[in-house]
Amino acid sequence: MLALRLTRAAHLAVHLRRLLVAVASAGTGFLLLCALGHALSHPDTPGASALRLAWCAAPLAATVYLAVAVARTDPGTRPRSGLSAIGLGPGRLMAVSATTTALAGALGSVAALLLFLHLRGDLAGPSVDGLAAGALAVGQSLPAPATLTLLALVPAAASAAVAWNLRPRESRRARTNDVRGYGRFGAYGWGKARETFGTYGRFGARWTSSPAQAGSGGRAAGAEPDGPSGLPHGGAALLTRAGDGGGDVTAADGTPPAQDTAPALPAPRPANTTVLPWGIAVLAAGLTVETYTGHPATAPDTTPSAGVLIGWALTALGLALAGPGLTHLCGRLLQAARPGALRLLAGRVLMDEAHRIGRPLGVVCAVAAAGYVAGTLYGADGPEFGPLSTLGAVLVAGCTVATLLTAAVEAKHARADTTDALLRLGAPPATLRGAAVVRALALLALFGPLTLAVAQLATLPLSR
Repeated sequence: MLALRLTRAAHLAVHLRRLLVAVASAGTGFLLLCALGHALSHPDTPGASALRLAWCAAPLAATVYLAVAVARTDPGTRPRSGLSAIGLGPGRLMAVSATTTALAGALGSVAALLLFLHLRGDLAGPSVDGLAAGALAVGQSLPAPATLTLLALVPAAASAAVAWNLRPRESRRARTNDVRGYGRFGAYGWGKARETFGTYGRFGARWTSSPAQAGSGGRAAGAEPDGPSGLPHGGAALLTRAGDGGGDVTAADGTPPAQDTAPALPAPRPANTTVLPWGIAVLAAGLTVETYTGHPATAPDTTPSAGVLIGWALTALGLALAGPGLTHLCGRLLQAARPGALRLLAGRVLMDEAHRIGRPLGVVCAVAAAGYVAGTLYGADGPEFGPLSTLGAVLVAGCTVATLLTAAVEAKHARADTTDALLRLGAPPATLRGAAVVRALALLALFGPLTLAVAQLATLPLSR
């Protein structure tokens, strides 16, 4: 009931995104039912039917990816302060998101079943004749267990993925009681604060004195300081910090300042660029698999081999892994060679948002490369592109582009406070719009040639 109430009270944009999930679920469910119909119509070729069912994994993965992106941007299930007191903690909100996603997927599966039965002629209306009639199993009864299993696959997979991605995570805070703090060379024991590299020789670091030293017979207040620095008599208090942020700040006379009781803000999540080499390696493995298993199709009813599916899956995975690192690199390149305010702002935003938009960008590049290869293979002199293949291609392309746009909306909402702060400081709105244009052009300049290169390398074995 709570999921239904949150669904009714959501904004129009949230309803549109959930409708996209339902439409994608309907298309994927229809393709799964067509694979079942092909298996019923062609019992003598179980391998071809299994291959059709395996190729349905591409739209299924794209639908699940879109459902996770939509659930992440849902404002109704975002954790807020005070909700845990009424039983709406992170775990409960995660369950609400998974339930909402399952409802949208179930709605799409029901629509797919009704459309499939209508095209078969089981409902009011004649059956469909033509190229796709062999995938509808007209005149044969559908097995209820297999039909329900295939229809429940999309809602179950989407809700499980949403629950896994939105699961409550414990905050990793530094423990100051049990963890030993390592100070400067020669220090031993558990210190209250850790010192960074270079603290020992930093300017003014040796002028501080602890309160214990000041109260146990230290130099009287106002005396001339010892040492070669020659501080003036009664000079101002020199504040130094002997740690990363948790060390004590003391004055030159040993008087500790007032403690700041405000809680420390969590550090921003850094972009994980260490998987960039792994992404490149997986991409190379995928292109290798496509090279050795790819062969041009000769008939419109011919399904590409399982090796091509595995190769493109590895290619998409490699580009998704390399996407955040490439986006982070693009942001660094924007700030190179004495950048101005526009390029500096655009580069910093790209580096900060690399973990949000990097993976969707990599997946979009893989889908665009696959579309280029399909256009080359099924050209004017090639076989025709069947209706079910067209539906699958539209589903995959639409889901990946919608996921990228949803990730861009999530990134925009995440930096809303920073944008408001810049506007309050007097930054012109034209500068912010110009930075957005620069970011888009920089990403296009980096990922465009990469997509063309991957597409050309994938097309080479098919043109032999």
